[in-house]
Amino acid sequence: MSVFQYNRVDFFFTCLGLVFLLLDIGLDIVAAVSFYQEKAYVSLSILLLFLVGSSVLVQAYSWLWYSYEDFERQTKVERCLTLSQLRLLHWLQLGIYFRHAGVVEVSIRSFCTKMTEGCAVYLSHDLSMLRLIETFSESSPQLVLMLTIILQRGELDPVTVLKAFGSASAIAFSVTTYHRSLRSFLPEKEKQQIVSSVIYFLWNLLLISSRLTSLALFASVLPCFMFAHFFCSWLLLLFFVWHCETDFMDSPVGEWLYRATVGLIWYFNWFNVVEGKTRFRTLLYHGFIVADVSLLCGLWCWRMNTEELYFEIPLLYTVITAVSVVSTYLFGLLLKIIYYKCYHPNLSKEQLKGVTPEEELARSSPLSGDEVDSSLVSGRSFPSPPAPDLKHNKRMRKLAKNFYS
Repeated sequence: MSVFQYNRVDFFFTCLGLVFLLLDIGLDIVAAVSFYQEKAYVSLSILLLFLVGSSVLVQAYSWLWYSYEDFERQTKVERCLTLSQLRLLHWLQLGIYFRHAGVVEVSIRSFCTKMTEGCAVYLSHDLSMLRLIETFSESSPQLVLMLTIILQRGELDPVTVLKAFGSASAIAFSVTTYHRSLRSFLPEKEKQQIVSSVIYFLWNLLLISSRLTSLALFASVLPCFMFAHFFCSWLLLLFFVWHCETDFMDSPVGEWLYRATVGLIWYFNWFNVVEGKTRFRTLLYHGFIVADVSLLCGLWCWRMNTEELYFEIPLLYTVITAVSVVSTYLFGLLLKIIYYKCYHPNLSKEQLKGVTPEEELARSSPLSGDEVDSSLVSGRSFPSPPAPDLKHNKRMRKLAKNFYS
């Protein structure tokens, strides 16, 4: 029977994620105040749009997942609220922080009693998915905005570069945390080594950094076309998500929200949405992104050397920059290939932890359907199958099937 374990490393990642969350809130406030003091009202409006839009999106997912589970609250922190108070928290955009508090509570209790280990893993899975959504709906576009402003002002000093690199690393760390949540569904014999997470982090860092840099380069010289580029790309990606026939949420409205969100994530990075062989889809996606990154960098080079902008860069430097951005993406793809060739286990859905009760019953029963019927007629009794492990996150298990199958 599959049993989920919650160890010190998981607890460390949970606490570190909470630290990053609080740090992100503080940096958002500092950025907003800075834009206001500089009277950069356009940048301030765009920043607020990212912050509010991302918050509404994450709260919507949190509320829908509560509703799918009949508003079952599994921690003391959650149970201290009535349904009306829980709804009010989500309207006030505070539901996600309450989930964080619940995960920290049950994580601490899991070290005192093993009875709460499954609950801790269950809640941390939902939290990792919500963080991933927040990463690509707020942190990624916000970093593009910051890089665009830096490029337009010509303030490319080492400290600024270090800050941008730190933000990109935080985004890649969030993706790696999501990857670690998927790893909990692997059987013990298929556990991945820590080096697999390091390589996973590195190729995501290279791909995401290259993609965000190309978008910032384009936005710094053609800001008026940035929304058109995003909207057209998102519509195309949404069409492909719909064509994949995803099945993640428990309601039609929720499923279309998920598809729209995947289209947003795909604008920045690849995300598995269906199980089975996805090699063709992955090649098609990365081919599209490589072409798009090359086009954006090419347009930046053209504008930098044909128009009078805020500052001038020699043609050689612009070409080197554009080639470096594309090369970084290609190198990230190479690391991704190494990960899938050397460290990625391919498993069937029956081999993953967290099977449903029906799957567990069908797999553990020694009788066929005809034998079961005959046993009922003859009155013979057979030993009941072992109780399945019910404490698993079916949403994250679907994503694990997509990733490992």
